[in-house]
Amino acid sequence: MSHPADIVADAPDADAWEHSRHVLDSIRREADARGGLLPFDRFMELALYAPGLGYYVTGTRKLGRDGDFVTAPELSPLFGRCIAEQCREVLAALGPAGESDILEFGAGTGALAAEVLARLSERGVLPRSYLILEPSPELRERQQRLLAERVPELLARVCWLDRLPEGFQGCVLANEVLDAMPVHRFHNGADGRSREIFVRRSPEGLEEVHGEVVSPGLTEAVQALQDRGLAVHPGFESEINLRLGPWMATLSDALARGVVFILDYGYPQAEYYRDDRSRGTLMCHYRHRAQADPYLHLGLQDIGAHVDFTSVAEAGASAGLRLAGYTTQTNFLIGCGIDRLLAQASDRPNALDLVLGAKQLLLPSAMGERFQVIGLEKGLSKDWRGFSFRDLRDRLDGGRPGLGEPLA
Repeated sequence: MSHPADIVADAPDADAWEHSRHVLDSIRREADARGGLLPFDRFMELALYAPGLGYYVTGTRKLGRDGDFVTAPELSPLFGRCIAEQCREVLAALGPAGESDILEFGAGTGALAAEVLARLSERGVLPRSYLILEPSPELRERQQRLLAERVPELLARVCWLDRLPEGFQGCVLANEVLDAMPVHRFHNGADGRSREIFVRRSPEGLEEVHGEVVSPGLTEAVQALQDRGLAVHPGFESEINLRLGPWMATLSDALARGVVFILDYGYPQAEYYRDDRSRGTLMCHYRHRAQADPYLHLGLQDIGAHVDFTSVAEAGASAGLRLAGYTTQTNFLIGCGIDRLLAQASDRPNALDLVLGAKQLLLPSAMGERFQVIGLEKGLSKDWRGFSFRDLRDRLDGGRPGLGEPLA
């Protein structure tokens, strides 16, 4: 996510505050129904996805300059053009043109879909269909409008889904998806025991409290980290995505042949649970301001946790997917030819805008190093161009043998 410097945060208006109060009441009621304590992952799920209330299912504008954050496809068309080049390579590896599809999770404004389709059309290698799995009604409508405006001749190829298709063959894209998946949180007590972080009612709204672990699998997941020498110090707290494994298994079951590209902000596990990240990685966004309090602006702000890419690789391996590569966004876009695309556009009227956008995508101080890309493949085995400039899969194992090697 990016936050242009010339955008100033707005205070919620009366209607927004009223909506936020309804979200708070809903979360309090569920916490009360569970004996007063709500596991953090359920709080996050309600705040983001509760029907009619959650951030991602209401009609407020979320992405773009008049929303809460800007993603890479809105920053520069070069991002989508690079992704299109990677998709083109995957579609070619799968067989004759027009026999495979592209599937995008959470397509945002539709900017990535529009740019990928336009670029592939120029290349004469369109997919059979461009499928979009989108839970937000507001974003689905926005995607339809943008695609109708930018690529009206290709709109018939786009299909919106409510669930994963069976026997999918093609290229799967998940840009800034996993960070919005609800996570569990844990805290190490002074006695050396790890406890779960819950949310409960407070006089002012909501507050956190530590308690005995009740969520299945959390104790084992924390212990696995600590067996690797991570997250061991008293007072350390962070997040664990226990929903990642089931999500990956469902995705793998739906995928017959193809490659999954996951792009998001995050770290390898050894960096994720570093001592200097002892308060976790939660980040919230409201009107282009970032802060770490998930209980502020309930239902009005995005809540995300950085992605543990080691866990993504491990979940993929457990689900039968092979690690195809891992690198930074900068390296991935260079591998996909962003320098060549910039050179081709050097004499166009918007050349300066493209250069400025490319800087946001590539510079370490912007998105270039904060965002990572991982590839997982099934039924294919190829050196993909996005990882050709520099493959950093060895960083995923944190010194452990095996994970950094190609998975069988």
